[in-house]
Amino acid sequence: MKKLARLTLFVPLLIGACVLPALALSIPERLVYDVSWTGIKAGTAVQEVTSRGGEVHIVSTVHSAGWINPFFPVDDRTESVLSRSGGAEALGMPSSYHEKIDEGKTHSLKQALFYQSRGKVDTKDLIKKTEKTDPISARTFDSLSCIYFVRSSELVLGKSLYIDIYDCKRLWSTEVQVVRREEISTPLGRFKTIVVKPLLKSQGFFARTGDVTVWLTDDTLRIPVRMTTKVKLGSITATLVGGSYWP
Repeated sequence: MKKLARLTLFVPLLIGACVLPALALSIPERLVYDVSWTGIKAGTAVQEVTSRGGEVHIVSTVHSAGWINPFFPVDDRTESVLSRSGGAEALGMPSSYHEKIDEGKTHSLKQALFYQSRGKVDTKDLIKKTEKTDPISARTFDSLSCIYFVRSSELVLGKSLYIDIYDCKRLWSTEVQVVRREEISTPLGRFKTIVVKPLLKSQGFFARTGDVTVWLTDDTLRIPVRMTTKVKLGSITATLVGGSYWP
C-alpha cells in the first residue's frame, strides 16, 4: 500500500510510415484518478499543469480513502517547476522540485534546485537537515516532470526511449518500452490506447515495484487513462475518472 502515492505516466507511437509528430500538451490540464488496491478503492490522485509567465507548474497530490486513514493515511504533494527560458524542450526544463510525502509512518520533505547549464543539482532534506550537490546531465528531469517529457516525445512501437531522472537521491537512466496498441473500457468510456512499460529504478512514480504498465490515449494528447503496478500483496491501479484535459 505504500506505493499508493506514485501514480501517473508515459507515452507511445507507431512504426514506419505513420509516426505521429511530438505533441503540444493542452495547458492547463487536470487529471483525476481513482486509485485501487486489488480492486478496492484506496484513494484519489490528481495531477495539474498550469502556465505562469515563463514557467510551467506541475502539481501532483494523492490522498487515501477514508477507510484507510485510521491505519495507513496518505497525504502527498509534489511540485515541479519548469523554466521555458533557454530550454530546448517545449515544456522547458526543471528549475525546482518539491516533495512532501506522508504515508503511514513514512515522512519525507525534500527540495531540489536544478542548474542544467552547470550540470548540477542542489538537494535539501528538510527533515534530516542535510544538503548535497549531485552531477546531472544537460537533459535531466525530476520524478514528476519526466512524465510530461515522455508524453511530448516521439515514440516508435517496439522501440524504447531513454530519459535521465533525478529522484533527490541519484541520477537514473530510465528505459521506457513502447509495447502494443489496445482498446480498453474505463468509467469515462472506451479508449484506443498505446501500452508502454517504464522500467523505473528511481524513487518516483511506481518506485522500484518492477512490473509497471501504462495505457495512453492513441492520439496527440496521450492522456494516461490507466496505470498498474504490482506490489508485494496484489496490485495498485490508477484509473482516470475526471478532470479537464481535452482542448
